[in-house]
Amino acid sequence: MDKIKRFIDIQIPVTTCNLRCHYCYITQHKLFASAVPPLKYSPEHIRKALSKERLGGICHFNVCGCGETLLPKYMTALIRGLLEEGHYIMIVNNGTISARFREMMEQYPQELKSRLGFKFSFHYLELKKRNLMDVFFSNIELVRNSGCSFSVELTPSDELIPHIDDVKRECMERLGALCHITVARNENEKGFTLLTKLSREDYIKTWGQFDSTLFDFKISIFNQPRKEFCHNGLWGGILDLSTGILRGCDKTYVHQDILKDIDKPINFRPIGICKKEHCHNGHAWLGLGMIPELSTPAYADMRDRVDANGNHWLRPEMYAFLSQKLCDANAAVDDAEKEKVRSSFTRKYTVWKLKNNLIYRPNRLLDKLNNALRHKNQ
Repeated sequence: MDKIKRFIDIQIPVTTCNLRCHYCYITQHKLFASAVPPLKYSPEHIRKALSKERLGGICHFNVCGCGETLLPKYMTALIRGLLEEGHYIMIVNNGTISARFREMMEQYPQELKSRLGFKFSFHYLELKKRNLMDVFFSNIELVRNSGCSFSVELTPSDELIPHIDDVKRECMERLGALCHITVARNENEKGFTLLTKLSREDYIKTWGQFDSTLFDFKISIFNQPRKEFCHNGLWGGILDLSTGILRGCDKTYVHQDILKDIDKPINFRPIGICKKEHCHNGHAWLGLGMIPELSTPAYADMRDRVDANGNHWLRPEMYAFLSQKLCDANAAVDDAEKEKVRSSFTRKYTVWKLKNNLIYRPNRLLDKLNNALRHKNQ
């Protein structure tokens, strides 16, 4: 069985989308673009930069755009190249870009498809409004019949509550199992609160009825800051393909360009200390074991379902790979090294806060003032 060496979240530079879900983080920030920008580097260059040899072993890549991930035409070549390196990949998508699914399923050999999965975001209200429900489920059926893994998840929203019975019925009829449920955050409020008017108790009661391991774990860590030592940055990270920058996590202050000079080795370093309100994608980071001593469900179990016919959403190869923990193939940092990382982080964080208060924050306040005046004069 292949061992999982690292988990890297690959961000595709696309903020264009064919849907307009009100709970989307890009919708909240009004950042949608009208066109898909070109890649800074070719798929061939990115493949070499993310080779199994350079990364130290076989990795799991989560591939996601801020808009619709599968809109860029280069995605078919990009994903194929990474699969040919031996990696395992899950692609976040809205299930509506049929041309991309057809290309991948027709062009990829079965050996590659056994290490490929799709995370279908079930945007029920948008699909229904745009008459795309049949398209969504037919694309799921296509990848399932082609030998790929898949997972289906729903973003809970108050507007969807009156339709819960319809959602359940649709899932059971089309999938033979209920969809998973994620947890939505309100990014317009300090501290990233739950995106709901319900109390936390009622929110859990309402969406807990889907019996989703993903939801159960995500809600359990929501607004729970992590105090343990985190190996993110050493065992993985976030790669922005628009810049080539790899960073340990959302709030780390050590960045490096790993795409500019691919002959240079990558300096993987643990972030150690987390300053976020909670681990935003903890179902993946924590589920795969970035904090080894933390007990979590296996990441595979937060993606898999077994349908009414006994079929798993995840193929055996993908299920076995995502059931592992990163410490299975990596040595944890010892206490002496942990202390060095903490001291270094404290210095860097202090410098960052000073710059933020003296430079960035006044600029943001000025931008807000200019925008307010602009709207007033319109």
